[in-house]
Amino acid sequence: MLASALPVPVIGLVLLVASGNLLLPLRQVVTIEAKMASKRDFFQDPVVERLLMKHGFRVHITNMGSREIAKQDYEGYDVVFPSGQPASDLISRERARANRPVLLYRPFVSPIVLATYRDYAEVLTAEGVAKRLPVSGGRPLYYTLDMRQFLDLARGKRKGVQRDPKDGYRWDEIDRNDHVRNGNKILAQTSDICEANSAGTYLGLVAFVEHGNDAPDSEAEAEQLARKIKPLLVEQGLPSSERAETYLSPDGQSIAPVSVIYEHQFLAHQIGYKAEKGATDDERVLLYPSTRFVTEPQLVALTGDGARLGELVSEDPELQHRAMELGFRARSATSGATTSDELTRFLTERKIPVPTTSSDDTRAVLPSLPLLEKMIEIVGDCPDRTGSQ
Repeated sequence: MLASALPVPVIGLVLLVASGNLLLPLRQVVTIEAKMASKRDFFQDPVVERLLMKHGFRVHITNMGSREIAKQDYEGYDVVFPSGQPASDLISRERARANRPVLLYRPFVSPIVLATYRDYAEVLTAEGVAKRLPVSGGRPLYYTLDMRQFLDLARGKRKGVQRDPKDGYRWDEIDRNDHVRNGNKILAQTSDICEANSAGTYLGLVAFVEHGNDAPDSEAEAEQLARKIKPLLVEQGLPSSERAETYLSPDGQSIAPVSVIYEHQFLAHQIGYKAEKGATDDERVLLYPSTRFVTEPQLVALTGDGARLGELVSEDPELQHRAMELGFRARSATSGATTSDELTRFLTERKIPVPTTSSDDTRAVLPSLPLLEKMIEIVGDCPDRTGSQ
Protein backbone atom coordinates (compact mmCIF):
# COMPACT_ATOMS: atom_id res chain seq x y z
CA MET A 1 0.00 0.00 0.00
CA LEU A 2 2.87 2.37 0.80
CA ALA A 3 4.39 2.06 -2.69
CA SER A 4 1.11 2.83 -4.42
CA ALA A 5 0.62 5.92 -2.29
CA LEU A 6 4.07 7.41 -2.88
CA PRO A 7 5.01 9.59 -5.86
CA VAL A 8 7.18 7.82 -8.45
CA PRO A 9 10.44 9.68 -7.54
CA VAL A 10 9.99 8.67 -3.89
CA ILE A 11 9.38 5.04 -4.86
CA GLY A 12 12.65 5.14 -6.78
CA LEU A 13 14.43 6.59 -3.76
CA VAL A 14 13.07 3.81 -1.54
CA LEU A 15 14.23 1.15 -3.99
CA LEU A 16 17.70 2.70 -4.26
CA VAL A 17 18.07 2.79 -0.48
CA ALA A 18 16.86 -0.81 -0.17
CA SER A 19 19.32 -2.03 -2.79
CA GLY A 20 22.23 -0.03 -1.43
CA ASN A 21 22.79 1.64 -4.79
CA LEU A 22 22.16 5.09 -3.34
CA LEU A 23 25.60 4.86 -1.79
CA LEU A 24 27.26 4.32 -5.19
CA PRO A 25 28.46 7.40 -7.07
CA LEU A 26 26.39 8.34 -10.07
CA ARG A 27 28.35 7.55 -13.20
CA GLN A 28 27.73 8.23 -16.85
CA VAL A 29 27.73 5.00 -18.81
CA VAL A 30 29.73 5.12 -22.03
CA THR A 31 28.71 2.73 -24.79
CA ILE A 32 31.74 1.39 -26.63
CA GLU A 33 31.16 0.38 -30.24
CA ALA A 34 33.36 -2.61 -30.98
CA LYS A 35 34.13 -5.14 -33.68
CA MET A 36 35.37 -8.42 -32.22
CA ALA A 37 36.19 -11.96 -33.24
CA SER A 38 36.49 -14.92 -30.84
CA LYS A 39 37.64 -12.77 -27.91
CA ARG A 40 34.09 -11.47 -27.68
CA ASP A 41 33.70 -14.51 -25.33
CA PHE A 42 35.32 -12.35 -22.67
CA PHE A 43 33.24 -9.21 -23.20
CA GLN A 44 29.94 -11.11 -23.46
CA ASP A 45 30.51 -12.90 -20.16
CA PRO A 46 27.86 -11.67 -17.65
CA VAL A 47 30.45 -11.17 -14.87
CA VAL A 48 32.65 -9.10 -17.18
CA GLU A 49 29.64 -7.07 -18.29
CA ARG A 50 28.84 -6.24 -14.65
CA LEU A 51 32.47 -5.32 -13.89
CA LEU A 52 32.62 -3.05 -16.93
CA MET A 53 29.33 -1.42 -15.98
CA LYS A 54 30.77 -0.73 -12.54
CA HIS A 55 33.48 1.30 -14.29
CA GLY A 56 30.98 3.07 -16.53
CA PHE A 57 31.33 0.99 -19.73
CA ARG A 58 28.84 -0.87 -21.85
CA VAL A 59 30.29 -2.67 -24.89
CA HIS A 60 28.15 -3.12 -28.00
CA ILE A 61 29.76 -5.81 -30.16
CA THR A 62 29.58 -6.39 -33.90
CA ASN A 63 30.75 -9.96 -34.38
CA MET A 64 32.95 -10.95 -37.31
CA GLY A 65 36.15 -12.82 -38.14
CA SER A 66 39.56 -11.28 -37.42
CA ARG A 67 40.61 -10.79 -41.02
CA GLU A 68 37.15 -9.47 -41.92
CA ILE A 69 37.55 -6.88 -39.16
CA ALA A 70 40.81 -5.67 -40.71
CA LYS A 71 39.48 -5.65 -44.27
CA GLN A 72 36.23 -3.77 -43.60
CA ASP A 73 35.60 -0.16 -42.69
CA TYR A 74 35.87 0.54 -38.95
CA GLU A 75 34.91 4.20 -38.89
CA GLY A 76 32.50 4.93 -36.06
CA TYR A 77 33.99 2.25 -33.80
CA ASP A 78 35.90 2.82 -30.57
CA VAL A 79 37.79 -0.47 -30.52
CA VAL A 80 38.39 -3.46 -32.74
CA PHE A 81 39.64 -6.72 -31.27
CA PRO A 82 40.87 -9.28 -33.79
CA SER A 83 42.06 -12.57 -32.30
CA GLY A 84 45.66 -12.34 -33.47
CA GLN A 85 48.47 -10.01 -34.36
CA PRO A 86 48.33 -10.19 -38.20
CA ALA A 87 44.89 -8.56 -38.39
CA SER A 88 45.89 -5.97 -35.78
CA ASP A 89 49.00 -5.16 -37.80
CA LEU A 90 46.89 -4.61 -40.92
CA ILE A 91 44.75 -2.10 -39.05
CA SER A 92 47.73 -0.36 -37.43
CA ARG A 93 49.50 0.05 -40.77
CA GLU A 94 46.44 1.43 -42.53
CA ARG A 95 45.78 3.93 -39.74
CA ALA A 96 49.45 4.97 -39.67
CA ARG A 97 49.37 5.65 -43.42
CA ALA A 98 46.35 7.90 -42.81
CA ASN A 99 48.24 9.64 -39.98
CA ARG A 100 45.71 8.31 -37.47
CA PRO A 101 47.75 6.11 -35.10
CA VAL A 102 46.15 3.64 -32.73
CA LEU A 103 46.92 2.34 -29.25
CA LEU A 104 47.39 -1.41 -28.76
CA TYR A 105 46.60 -3.45 -25.63
CA ARG A 106 47.42 -7.11 -24.96
CA PRO A 107 45.35 -8.18 -21.93
CA PHE A 108 45.71 -11.95 -22.42
CA VAL A 109 46.92 -14.69 -24.74
CA SER A 110 45.58 -18.07 -25.86
CA PRO A 111 47.49 -20.71 -27.84
CA ILE A 112 46.15 -22.32 -30.99
CA VAL A 113 45.28 -25.98 -30.29
CA LEU A 114 43.76 -28.91 -32.14
CA ALA A 115 40.65 -30.04 -30.33
CA THR A 116 39.56 -33.64 -30.75
CA TYR A 117 37.86 -36.53 -28.98
CA ARG A 118 39.52 -39.23 -26.90
CA ASP A 119 39.05 -42.08 -29.39
CA TYR A 120 40.71 -40.07 -32.15
CA ALA A 121 43.56 -38.97 -29.87
CA GLU A 122 44.16 -42.60 -28.90
CA VAL A 123 44.19 -43.70 -32.55
CA LEU A 124 46.86 -41.08 -33.25
CA THR A 125 48.76 -42.20 -30.14
CA ALA A 126 48.75 -45.85 -31.27
CA GLU A 127 50.03 -44.65 -34.65
CA GLY A 128 52.93 -42.85 -32.94
CA VAL A 129 51.74 -39.43 -34.14
CA ALA A 130 50.49 -38.22 -30.76
CA LYS A 131 51.78 -38.70 -27.23
CA ARG A 132 49.93 -38.44 -23.92
CA LEU A 133 51.12 -35.59 -21.74
CA PRO A 134 51.77 -36.50 -18.09
CA VAL A 135 48.80 -36.37 -15.73
CA SER A 136 48.50 -37.16 -12.04
CA GLY A 137 45.60 -39.56 -11.82
CA GLY A 138 42.71 -40.08 -14.21
CA ARG A 139 42.76 -40.09 -17.99
CA PRO A 140 44.84 -37.51 -19.84
CA LEU A 141 43.11 -34.47 -21.30
CA TYR A 142 46.19 -33.26 -23.18
CA TYR A 143 48.40 -34.76 -25.88
CA THR A 144 51.27 -33.46 -27.95
CA LEU A 145 50.93 -33.90 -31.71
CA ASP A 146 53.86 -34.41 -34.06
CA MET A 147 52.86 -31.98 -36.78
CA ARG A 148 55.25 -33.43 -39.34
CA GLN A 149 53.82 -36.94 -39.01
CA PHE A 150 50.25 -35.65 -38.85
CA LEU A 151 50.64 -33.78 -42.14
CA ASP A 152 52.47 -36.76 -43.65
CA LEU A 153 49.36 -38.90 -43.12
CA ALA A 154 47.29 -36.32 -45.00
CA ARG A 155 49.85 -36.52 -47.84
CA GLY A 156 49.82 -40.31 -48.07
CA LYS A 157 53.04 -40.95 -46.12
CA ARG A 158 53.00 -43.42 -43.27
CA LYS A 159 55.90 -44.84 -41.29
CA GLY A 160 58.34 -43.62 -43.92
CA VAL A 161 56.47 -45.16 -46.88
CA GLN A 162 55.04 -42.74 -49.44
CA ARG A 163 52.08 -43.54 -51.66
CA ASP A 164 50.36 -41.16 -54.08
CA PRO A 165 50.40 -37.77 -52.25
CA LYS A 166 46.86 -37.13 -53.48
CA ASP A 167 45.74 -40.29 -51.68
CA GLY A 168 45.94 -39.14 -48.09
CA TYR A 169 45.26 -41.63 -45.32
CA ARG A 170 41.82 -41.94 -43.82
CA TRP A 171 40.95 -42.60 -40.20
CA ASP A 172 39.71 -46.14 -40.78
CA GLU A 173 43.01 -47.04 -42.46
CA ILE A 174 45.08 -46.37 -39.33
CA ASP A 175 42.48 -47.40 -36.75
CA ARG A 176 43.58 -50.93 -35.91
CA ASN A 177 40.94 -51.51 -33.22
CA ASP A 178 37.95 -50.02 -35.01
CA HIS A 179 37.50 -47.24 -32.45
CA VAL A 180 36.31 -44.42 -34.69
CA ARG A 181 34.83 -45.97 -37.86
CA ASN A 182 35.41 -42.86 -39.92
CA GLY A 183 36.32 -42.97 -43.61
CA ASN A 184 37.20 -39.27 -43.91
CA LYS A 185 40.72 -38.04 -44.57
CA ILE A 186 42.92 -37.20 -41.60
CA LEU A 187 42.85 -33.41 -41.53
CA ALA A 188 42.22 -30.63 -39.03
CA GLN A 189 39.28 -28.40 -39.86
CA THR A 190 39.37 -24.65 -39.36
CA SER A 191 37.00 -21.73 -39.36
CA ASP A 192 36.83 -19.65 -42.54
CA ILE A 193 40.40 -19.04 -43.70
CA CYS A 194 39.39 -15.76 -45.30
CA GLU A 195 38.01 -14.40 -42.02
CA ALA A 196 39.38 -16.13 -38.92
CA ASN A 197 42.72 -15.58 -37.23
CA SER A 198 42.78 -19.16 -35.93
CA ALA A 199 42.54 -20.45 -39.50
CA GLY A 200 45.19 -18.05 -40.80
CA THR A 201 47.51 -18.99 -37.94
CA TYR A 202 47.02 -22.71 -38.59
CA LEU A 203 47.77 -22.05 -42.26
CA GLY A 204 51.01 -20.44 -41.11
CA LEU A 205 51.85 -23.46 -38.95
CA VAL A 206 51.24 -25.88 -41.81
CA ALA A 207 53.30 -23.72 -44.16
CA PHE A 208 56.15 -23.56 -41.63
CA VAL A 209 56.28 -27.36 -41.28
CA GLU A 210 55.89 -28.03 -45.00
CA HIS A 211 58.69 -25.56 -45.73
CA GLY A 212 61.22 -27.36 -43.56
CA ASN A 213 60.46 -25.43 -40.35
CA ASP A 214 61.02 -22.11 -42.04
CA ALA A 215 58.85 -19.28 -43.34
CA PRO A 216 58.89 -18.31 -47.04
CA ASP A 217 60.99 -15.26 -47.88
CA SER A 218 59.66 -14.17 -51.27
CA GLU A 219 56.28 -13.73 -52.93
CA ALA A 220 57.04 -16.45 -55.48
CA GLU A 221 58.01 -18.85 -52.70
CA ALA A 222 54.89 -17.99 -50.69
CA GLU A 223 52.57 -18.48 -53.68
CA GLN A 224 54.10 -21.86 -54.51
CA LEU A 225 53.89 -22.99 -50.91
CA ALA A 226 50.27 -21.82 -50.59
CA ARG A 227 49.24 -23.93 -53.59
CA LYS A 228 51.12 -26.90 -52.15
CA ILE A 229 49.38 -26.81 -48.76
CA LYS A 230 45.91 -25.85 -50.03
CA PRO A 231 44.63 -29.48 -50.09
CA LEU A 232 45.61 -29.87 -46.43
CA LEU A 233 43.31 -27.01 -45.45
CA VAL A 234 40.27 -27.03 -47.70
CA GLU A 235 39.77 -30.60 -48.90
CA GLN A 236 36.93 -31.58 -46.58
CA GLY A 237 34.39 -29.01 -47.62
CA LEU A 238 33.49 -25.54 -46.43
CA PRO A 239 34.18 -24.84 -42.75
CA SER A 240 31.74 -23.35 -40.31
CA SER A 241 32.20 -19.79 -39.13
CA GLU A 242 32.83 -20.79 -35.51
CA ARG A 243 34.69 -24.05 -35.11
CA ALA A 244 34.64 -24.15 -31.27
CA GLU A 245 30.84 -24.08 -31.17
CA THR A 246 30.73 -27.09 -33.50
CA TYR A 247 33.38 -28.96 -31.52
CA LEU A 248 31.52 -28.47 -28.23
CA SER A 249 28.11 -29.35 -29.68
CA PRO A 250 26.58 -32.81 -29.14
CA ASP A 251 27.09 -33.66 -32.83
CA GLY A 252 30.62 -32.25 -33.05
CA GLN A 253 32.38 -35.61 -33.28
CA SER A 254 30.40 -36.66 -36.34
CA ILE A 255 31.01 -33.30 -38.08
CA ALA A 256 34.74 -32.74 -37.54
CA PRO A 257 37.00 -35.14 -35.58
CA VAL A 258 39.79 -32.53 -35.28
CA SER A 259 39.14 -28.79 -35.07
CA VAL A 260 41.44 -25.78 -34.76
CA ILE A 261 40.35 -23.64 -31.80
CA TYR A 262 41.88 -21.56 -28.98
CA GLU A 263 42.99 -23.08 -25.70
CA HIS A 264 40.75 -20.76 -23.65
CA GLN A 265 37.65 -22.10 -25.39
CA PHE A 266 38.48 -25.64 -24.26
CA LEU A 267 39.45 -24.60 -20.73
CA ALA A 268 36.31 -22.48 -20.32
CA HIS A 269 34.26 -25.53 -21.32
CA GLN A 270 36.06 -27.75 -18.80
CA ILE A 271 35.72 -25.15 -16.02
CA GLY A 272 31.99 -24.82 -16.64
CA TYR A 273 31.51 -28.58 -17.07
CA LYS A 274 33.29 -29.31 -13.78
CA ALA A 275 31.26 -26.69 -11.93
CA GLU A 276 28.00 -28.13 -13.26
CA LYS A 277 28.67 -31.89 -13.22
CA GLY A 278 31.45 -32.31 -10.68
CA ALA A 279 33.85 -33.92 -13.16
CA THR A 280 35.76 -32.96 -16.29
CA ASP A 281 34.53 -33.77 -19.79
CA ASP A 282 36.94 -36.64 -20.43
CA GLU A 283 35.69 -37.36 -23.93
CA ARG A 284 36.99 -34.05 -25.27
CA VAL A 285 40.76 -33.60 -25.30
CA LEU A 286 43.40 -31.28 -26.76
CA LEU A 287 46.28 -31.93 -29.12
CA TYR A 288 49.09 -29.41 -28.64
CA PRO A 289 51.05 -29.15 -31.92
CA SER A 290 54.75 -29.87 -31.52
CA THR A 291 55.21 -26.86 -33.75
CA ARG A 292 53.29 -24.08 -32.07
CA PHE A 293 52.52 -20.42 -32.26
CA VAL A 294 51.04 -18.47 -29.32
CA THR A 295 48.51 -15.98 -30.60
CA GLU A 296 48.83 -12.38 -29.42
CA PRO A 297 45.35 -10.85 -29.55
CA GLN A 298 45.57 -7.07 -29.56
CA LEU A 299 42.75 -4.76 -28.62
CA VAL A 300 43.09 -1.82 -31.00
CA ALA A 301 41.85 1.46 -29.50
CA LEU A 302 40.64 3.89 -32.17
CA THR A 303 39.27 6.60 -29.83
CA GLY A 304 39.92 8.00 -26.38
CA ASP A 305 37.06 5.97 -24.91
CA GLY A 306 38.50 2.90 -26.59
CA ALA A 307 41.87 3.58 -24.97
CA ARG A 308 40.23 3.88 -21.55
CA LEU A 309 38.61 0.48 -22.08
CA GLY A 310 41.92 -1.03 -23.20
CA GLU A 311 43.68 0.24 -20.09
CA LEU A 312 40.91 -1.06 -17.87
CA VAL A 313 40.84 -4.65 -19.19
CA SER A 314 44.64 -4.79 -19.18
CA GLU A 315 45.16 -3.45 -15.65
CA ASP A 316 42.06 -4.05 -13.54
CA PRO A 317 42.71 -7.00 -11.15
CA GLU A 318 39.08 -8.16 -11.14
CA LEU A 319 38.87 -8.24 -14.92
CA GLN A 320 42.24 -9.99 -15.21
CA HIS A 321 41.12 -12.60 -12.69
CA ARG A 322 37.89 -13.13 -14.59
CA ALA A 323 39.86 -13.61 -17.80
CA MET A 324 41.71 -16.44 -16.08
CA GLU A 325 38.41 -17.97 -14.94
CA LEU A 326 37.38 -17.97 -18.62
CA GLY A 327 40.49 -19.94 -19.58
CA PHE A 328 42.73 -17.12 -20.80
CA ARG A 329 46.39 -16.75 -19.86
CA ALA A 330 46.18 -13.23 -18.50
CA ARG A 331 49.11 -10.86 -18.79
CA SER A 332 50.70 -9.13 -15.81
CA ALA A 333 49.85 -5.43 -15.87
CA THR A 334 53.36 -4.57 -14.66
CA SER A 335 55.69 -6.94 -16.52
CA GLY A 336 53.58 -7.87 -19.55
CA ALA A 337 54.41 -11.56 -19.00
CA THR A 338 51.63 -14.16 -18.97
CA THR A 339 50.60 -15.21 -15.48
CA SER A 340 50.50 -18.97 -16.14
CA ASP A 341 51.19 -19.71 -12.47
CA GLU A 342 47.85 -18.17 -11.49
CA LEU A 343 46.00 -20.18 -14.15
CA THR A 344 47.78 -23.32 -12.93
CA ARG A 345 46.73 -22.60 -9.35
CA PHE A 346 43.15 -21.84 -10.39
CA LEU A 347 42.79 -25.12 -12.34
CA THR A 348 44.52 -27.17 -9.65
CA GLU A 349 42.17 -25.85 -6.96
CA ARG A 350 39.25 -27.09 -9.05
CA LYS A 351 40.93 -30.45 -9.76
CA ILE A 352 41.10 -29.73 -13.49
CA PRO A 353 44.28 -31.05 -15.16
CA VAL A 354 46.72 -28.29 -16.05
CA PRO A 355 47.99 -28.16 -19.65
CA THR A 356 51.75 -28.40 -19.99
CA THR A 357 53.77 -28.22 -23.19
CA SER A 358 57.17 -29.69 -23.89
CA SER A 359 60.22 -27.45 -23.85
CA ASP A 360 61.33 -29.37 -26.96
CA ASP A 361 58.48 -27.96 -29.05
CA THR A 362 59.42 -25.88 -32.08
CA ARG A 363 58.30 -22.25 -32.02
CA ALA A 364 56.83 -21.47 -35.42
CA VAL A 365 57.49 -18.25 -37.30
CA LEU A 366 54.71 -16.86 -39.45
CA PRO A 367 55.48 -15.40 -42.86
CA SER A 368 55.73 -11.63 -43.08
CA LEU A 369 52.36 -9.90 -43.15
CA PRO A 370 52.20 -9.27 -46.94
CA LEU A 371 53.23 -12.86 -47.69
CA LEU A 372 50.78 -14.31 -45.17
CA GLU A 373 48.00 -12.24 -46.72
CA LYS A 374 48.90 -13.54 -50.17
CA MET A 375 48.89 -17.14 -48.94
CA ILE A 376 45.52 -16.73 -47.21
CA GLU A 377 44.02 -15.31 -50.41
CA ILE A 378 45.34 -18.22 -52.49
CA VAL A 379 44.36 -21.01 -50.07
CA GLY A 380 40.94 -19.58 -49.27
CA ASP A 381 40.11 -18.17 -52.73
CA CYS A 382 39.21 -15.08 -50.74
CA PRO A 383 37.21 -12.23 -52.28
CA ASP A 384 38.80 -8.79 -52.23
CA ARG A 385 37.23 -5.79 -50.47
CA THR A 386 34.84 -5.14 -53.33
CA GLY A 387 33.61 -8.72 -53.30
CA SER A 388 35.19 -9.84 -56.57
CA GLN A 389 37.43 -12.90 -56.70
